[in-house]
Amino acid sequence: MMETLWPYLFIAIAGWLATDIWRWLGVLLGNRISEDSVWLIWVRSVATALVAAVVARLILFPTGVLEATPVSLRIAAVATGFVVFLIARQKIFAGILTAEAVLLGGIYLMQI
Repeated sequence: MMETLWPYLFIAIAGWLATDIWRWLGVLLGNRISEDSVWLIWVRSVATALVAAVVARLILFPTGVLEATPVSLRIAAVATGFVVFLIARQKIFAGILTAEAVLLGGIYLMQI
């Protein structure tokens, strides 16, 4: 039994260690870093770029169910969600719900 579980245990421990160290460092050093520091601005920029890359990948090179939808529908859903996000005073939840509604509505209309 243990022979089949040890890889999963190893992955869980290694994954925990790899992320938890950075969380603790963030807690310990977070109060000492100025919000206007060059390093924090760089970290925010990298994080934003990574999120943008993931979104672009989902739009342009999707997998699973999204792969069956046309790229124009995916772009329309993201654009509509972004416009609603701006209109709703930058409420992320409003933009996400709108984008999902447009995407699901388009998928439904394609099936009719």
